[in-house]
Amino acid sequence: MHFPKLERRPELDALRGIFLAWMIFVHLPTRFSDFAAQPFGFVSAAEGFVFLSALLVARIYSREHSIDAGGVRRHLWRRSLKIYGYHMALIAFTFTVVAAYAVHVHRLALMNMLDFYLAHPAAGAAGALFLLYCPPLLDILPMYILFLFLSPVLLSVARRMKWGIVLAASMMLWLGAQFGLKAAFDHALNQVTQLQIPVHETGAFNLFAWQAVWVTGLWLGSESARGEVPLNRVPRWTVPLCGALCFFFFLCRFGWLGPHLNWPALGLLVDKWQLGPLRVVNLVAFTVFFWWLRKWVVLVIHREPFLTMGKASLQVFCAHLFFVFAGLALLYGDMTQLGWRTAIVLTAATFVALFFVALREVTRKRAKKTGKPPGAAPAPESDEVKREPAPVALKNEAADLVR
Repeated sequence: MHFPKLERRPELDALRGIFLAWMIFVHLPTRFSDFAAQPFGFVSAAEGFVFLSALLVARIYSREHSIDAGGVRRHLWRRSLKIYGYHMALIAFTFTVVAAYAVHVHRLALMNMLDFYLAHPAAGAAGALFLLYCPPLLDILPMYILFLFLSPVLLSVARRMKWGIVLAASMMLWLGAQFGLKAAFDHALNQVTQLQIPVHETGAFNLFAWQAVWVTGLWLGSESARGEVPLNRVPRWTVPLCGALCFFFFLCRFGWLGPHLNWPALGLLVDKWQLGPLRVVNLVAFTVFFWWLRKWVVLVIHREPFLTMGKASLQVFCAHLFFVFAGLALLYGDMTQLGWRTAIVLTAATFVALFFVALREVTRKRAKKTGKPPGAAPAPESDEVKREPAPVALKNEAADLVR
């Protein structure tokens, strides 16, 4: 199988940084979240981040997988284990410091988030250890860990049986998710583990539906690694159609088409957590239209702080949760959002701090690659610049994948 030379695409880092910033605005308990929650229709930062992460996994590892499938499998499994370690650190902090503060000061926002753990600490701790109990805000990394762990298996199956088989199986799982597959699976799992974790405490994301986003990203990333981007084969006449669909869903999102074509009325058809069918239509239309506008989009997004934040996405995502918890801790009584002044201060402090977290991580990784301490002056370039061999460059880029 032929794979052309892989080039680093900084705009993908920037796009990942934008999705992170978008998620941060949504998660912080401020009035900014009202504007950040699905402002372009029934499309959120979560779908974009999951899709882009899968695309990068396949784009970076497809060539190496065709040569050394076992090596790629071990690398991605180690990466999954590393992210699991980050998740366990967040769980430990949440179940100790955050839970103790919530109970002691009686902060309803934090107590509601941890209600199952506070009522059943043993079952909650055991469920979190096995990624079965996923409180709000702590349910994204478990999904990412599982999908990343399964990626080498999916790449192997696709290589032997073609992507059409994998995509068809993914579509069947998505269809099952629309008819209660997750609830049935969670019930069976509770029978086996005896933890009795309610379905709504296993994470907001319906994994049987969201795997379709990941598998689609893997497929597009694998094809792009071979120099064949399926979006390039989309007929041009579909572009204005997709643009019209995006505009239609945008109007529905804000309820400008009447009481029967708005967010509450459409209900499960546009549900985020189980990826309702109309939401999938919106996502496909948005992707096609976004791809057609990519040259102009790159000009807008290819800038700081998004580039740096995208290169350290794992650290930025984990760090932003501390600021979200701080915001929730500032709420009292029945408050759901902070006042404008507090919100502005918290949001500004969050983004400044997260940019320095990302900058520190990027600097550390650069120093590790070059073997020089941070801040060291670069060596003068000779007339003949030594370039890294392709496999080494590939692994260096892969190391930045989840950061």
